[in-house]
Amino acid sequence: MDLSFNKNEDYNKQLVYQLKEKLKKVYLGGGQKSAAKQKEKGKLLARERIDYLLDKERPAIEVGAFAAEGMYEAEGGCPSAGVVVKIGYVSGRQCVVVANDATVKAGAWFPMTAKKNLRAQEIAMENRLPIIYLVDSAGVYLPMQDEIFPDKEHFGRIFRNNAIMSSEGIVQIAAIMGSCVAGGAYLPIMSDEAMIVDGTGSVFLAGSYLVKSAIGEDIDNETLGGATTHCEISGVTDYKHPNDQACLDSIRNIMSMLGAPENAGFDRVKPAPPKLKPEDIYGILPDNREKPYDMKEIIMRLVDNSEFEEYKELYGQSIICGLGRIDGWAVGIVANQRKVVKSKKGEMQFGGVIYSDSADKASRFIMNCNQKKIPLVFLHDVTGFMVGSRSEQGGIIKDGAKMVNTVANSVVPKFTVVLGNSYGAGNYAMCGKAYDPRLIYAWPSAKIAVMGGAQAAKVLLQIQESALKAKGETLAEDKRNQLLDDITNKYNAQTTPYYAASRLWVDGVIDPLETRKVISMGIEAANQSPIRKAFNVGVIQT
Repeated sequence: MDLSFNKNEDYNKQLVYQLKEKLKKVYLGGGQKSAAKQKEKGKLLARERIDYLLDKERPAIEVGAFAAEGMYEAEGGCPSAGVVVKIGYVSGRQCVVVANDATVKAGAWFPMTAKKNLRAQEIAMENRLPIIYLVDSAGVYLPMQDEIFPDKEHFGRIFRNNAIMSSEGIVQIAAIMGSCVAGGAYLPIMSDEAMIVDGTGSVFLAGSYLVKSAIGEDIDNETLGGATTHCEISGVTDYKHPNDQACLDSIRNIMSMLGAPENAGFDRVKPAPPKLKPEDIYGILPDNREKPYDMKEIIMRLVDNSEFEEYKELYGQSIICGLGRIDGWAVGIVANQRKVVKSKKGEMQFGGVIYSDSADKASRFIMNCNQKKIPLVFLHDVTGFMVGSRSEQGGIIKDGAKMVNTVANSVVPKFTVVLGNSYGAGNYAMCGKAYDPRLIYAWPSAKIAVMGGAQAAKVLLQIQESALKAKGETLAEDKRNQLLDDITNKYNAQTTPYYAASRLWVDGVIDPLETRKVISMGIEAANQSPIRKAFNVGVIQT
């Protein structure tokens, strides 16, 4: 019996249990009362619509389940940002599905709703995936219109993306299954095809109340913009259906006739499970982010047959690089080694820290994967780059910049999983959100911040003490300790994976055992978008 393993296992399984409990709450959307109102109208709920549409026998992954978690509390909250996004299969074709959740503020758009919709479109555009919109929204949440309406990454960007995708041949199908008001009316009508559900679907630039106040016309919403009006008089919509189920069946039928996608040519063989038990990850990953462990043991439980071809194994050991397969797909893995290692020069290197030699190795490996057209997988447990006079004189900034450069200019698809720490410039070098990973997910054990909580809290405390000293004030020891605790707790709350997921710094928080599925589906999506750009890192200091 390994007591450390058992302790880790209990801790990590508890984190996964908490994750599943949080997801159950998220899945309730706006609550049972709001759900009942939708049911009274004969409508399916957003998640029910997606479940009905997607192929039952195929896997699916959700994007942004925790978006807006803990935000907009003064407005009553906005679970999942009021919109559900999944990558799945419809009639055998992989696609993105976006469904407004009318149980959340009638599907109104908050700032995070726009950000999440833009993320869904970004995934569709990068991977050339068909995208299906299930529209049921009251439009922009007016009290926050200044945070959602005019800027480049705001509401209007959605329609710009509609136009760009159409020009690039990326299929867009929209179903108007409830309200579709004002600027939001452009989204379904700028799609390739738009269908509407009779009796519940409506689309117009201005509702009956606004029409009455603007031009004095007295008219009801159904006559103004219902299914009969737009399918038989205006010609705005293309198909009319009697209920949600018939509408979704029609989408499945259309999707079954799509021509085959292009192929990027990423290599895949028959998938095989890891020989070593993936469940062991719970016992290997420590219950404390400061504790060391061997990242290779994690990798061996993620790759097919637990086979891993390591690159430069004895050089730059604080980063592990190598080739393997995940669900049959060939991948290049870049991962932070968390155990203490000793270089051939006799230097002890801390786990999770990027040194000059490891940055140099990783840069070369990333270049090789681009040369070979092999997708990259980054596994984060990084505390940053090594500091101090020895590292500075050894050119750590130059070597770190080289790694950041190769990650930024990489043209093969990149996928990021945050297992543990993801701090500072280490987040950048390991392909954090700013470096365009096709998908980025975190485990419940993840920590994402500019630096660790203990270090950051001490720095913030010193700043506050200096400000008080400038005023001639000093802190008593007990007050100082209390302030340090308050700062530490607040900072640590901002480093959790749920805090990151609520702001879409990561696409979601997953059970470690879902990692292979996420990466496999991500590469399958990327394989539908051939690489058009040549790999070029530009000027690199050597």
